Amino acid sequence: MSEFLLELFSEEIPPDLQINARENLFKNLWDFFNNQGINFKKNERFSTPNRIIIYFNQLDKIIFKSSKEIRGPNVNSPDSSIDGFLRSNNINKLSLFKKLTDRGEFYFYKKPDEKIKTLDILENNLPILLSKIPWKKSMKWSDFNLSWGRPLKSIFCIFDGKKLNFKFEHLNSQNYVIVDTEFEEKTKKFSNFKSYINFFNDKGIIIDQNLRKKKIEEQLKKIQIKNNFLTENEDKILKEVNNIVDQPYVIECNFSDKYLTIPKEILLIAIRNQLKFFHCLNYKKEFANTCLVVSNKKDIKGYIKDGNERVLEARLNDAKFFWEKNKSQNLLKQIAKLKKINYFNNLGSYFDKVSRMKKLGSLISDEMLISKEKVEVSCSISKVDLMSDIVGEFPELQGILGGYFAESQGFDKEISLALKEQYLPTGLSSKIQKKPYSIALTLTDKIDTLVGFFGTNVKPTSSKDPFALRRTALGLIRVLVENKINIKLNDLIQYSIKIYDEQGIKLINQNTSKEINNFLLDRLKFFMKEKEIRADIVQAATNSFTLNDINLFYIKSKILNKYLSNQKGSDLISTFKRASNILENEIKNSNINLSNNIDVGLFKNEFEKNLFKKIQDIKKHFSNVINEENYLQTLDVLSEAKKTVYDFFDNVKVNDEDFNIKKNRLELIKMLCKTFNNFIEFSSIESKL
Repeated sequence: MSEFLLELFSEEIPPDLQINARENLFKNLWDFFNNQGINFKKNERFSTPNRIIIYFNQLDKIIFKSSKEIRGPNVNSPDSSIDGFLRSNNINKLSLFKKLTDRGEFYFYKKPDEKIKTLDILENNLPILLSKIPWKKSMKWSDFNLSWGRPLKSIFCIFDGKKLNFKFEHLNSQNYVIVDTEFEEKTKKFSNFKSYINFFNDKGIIIDQNLRKKKIEEQLKKIQIKNNFLTENEDKILKEVNNIVDQPYVIECNFSDKYLTIPKEILLIAIRNQLKFFHCLNYKKEFANTCLVVSNKKDIKGYIKDGNERVLEARLNDAKFFWEKNKSQNLLKQIAKLKKINYFNNLGSYFDKVSRMKKLGSLISDEMLISKEKVEVSCSISKVDLMSDIVGEFPELQGILGGYFAESQGFDKEISLALKEQYLPTGLSSKIQKKPYSIALTLTDKIDTLVGFFGTNVKPTSSKDPFALRRTALGLIRVLVENKINIKLNDLIQYSIKIYDEQGIKLINQNTSKEINNFLLDRLKFFMKEKEIRADIVQAATNSFTLNDINLFYIKSKILNKYLSNQKGSDLISTFKRASNILENEIKNSNINLSNNIDVGLFKNEFEKNLFKKIQDIKKHFSNVINEENYLQTLDVLSEAKKTVYDFFDNVKVNDEDFNIKKNRLELIKMLCKTFNNFIEFSSIESKL
């Protein structure tokens, strides 16, 4: 049993690329060893900013491959085919034998048992395995052909204490690693994993990313306890900083209290997103003027702390300057300046966009029964912050800063909140708007966006969505569904198309409305799948889908999804299936054309009369079905029809000798099925109990 150790040393690789390369190379080697029949026990994969390390222990030195028959060409094949087979297997014709198969007579060669050195397999295949690492982003350097995450400098590789000899692009494998010192790179030879890991441990370099993370967490916690601090939302930044250091040391940095007057979102972007520092909260969970920095070495003389505090001071000083400058600039006076900012090719400027939104928002305010003036003001100033210096510095905060500007200038709180929340939601589970004016603003923005892009044939493909139109559509659906808003969305889309036309903006796509309908339906199906609503229920509801009923569509499907999981649901489906199957078979076999007319005078027994009465009773529940409670009541009524329906089929001969009676009974069954389908198309739903 032997050990295999591979290290790829490069310039510092960004965290995401580093993790992706580490995991993919490990998986490639794992799969390769298994496919080759090379047994192993212990395995590890590590990475630092400039090292990717893969380790397998207790590998077989030699693998045994049993003899097997290899089929060659047909016995009637030309000599050139036979000679090719002989050459590829390094044999002569005396080694062949003939064998009859179901496809004819072929030459075969029996390959004998063989022993293969794992070392030879590795040397032949490692270059191939390295070339299969998928890089989301890669680069070339110098005049080399190799594409890598960052310039690859050396390959260290040993097996059973010896160097594996292979060449990958311009690099030859070595039995030494490159070690960074203060001012130069040196080399160090290793013959096993233990000496390799001990060497780096002695240097204070932690190659195990899990141990690095643990050390960072311990140091963070120690400082937090000492100062009674809290940190929040640290998982993402912890993952990132853990993969940009190999000698982690946490430093406490401070900044002036004067910066605490800046909106916290600006502080968060500057401290956490841009500088990769951990922001701290005091015991009241208020922003503290302290942040924690993960350095790549111990700060013995305090130089690293001073340097980071200077960088932090500069960043926050710029932010405060822009904030003070922009917050007092009159939003209403800035609207006309939006004419200078292009929205998108062929869709006008941002001034054109907010003008369209203002008109569309007016109609939405009527639909939602809220103040038209507030909605129009919200739309008019919603994009003004795009011209501010601070949004240029912190583009992630567009909308949020506009809300703060509006707040500082005395606008209604509901308008300020609407501006802050206009770009929500950002994903499937992120926060959504709850207040009426926030909802109205985001609906106008999202509808205008979808109409504009689809109208100019700028649409997502199966693999690309550069303008996040899927997210926009999903956000629109979530806002309507999760706020239980019933709004005539199709009418709003048609009106939005008209507004574009009134502005003189040509929408070249003649199927804009239809394509948006299909696109939103697709996103709604995705949303419902994520909510674990059965696919057959989604399909059944889809058959009667309209944009004007998105919320009702979802509510109905959600309630039915839950309802069908119990006995009542099973009774409902079995009742419908029994009726629809009989109806379908009789129509097919008898070739009868039904007219949707029932003659009650042809009823011959109480079971027909009872079924007819039950259908009339059920119909009453479809006149006011607009909420969850009424939907549940209707499903109960449909489920309770089972006894009446079963009594009818158990006691009435549908296929009566009298044609008129038979036809009348089929008309009655058809009315029953049609009444059930007023709720949803039950023929698409499976019985799963």
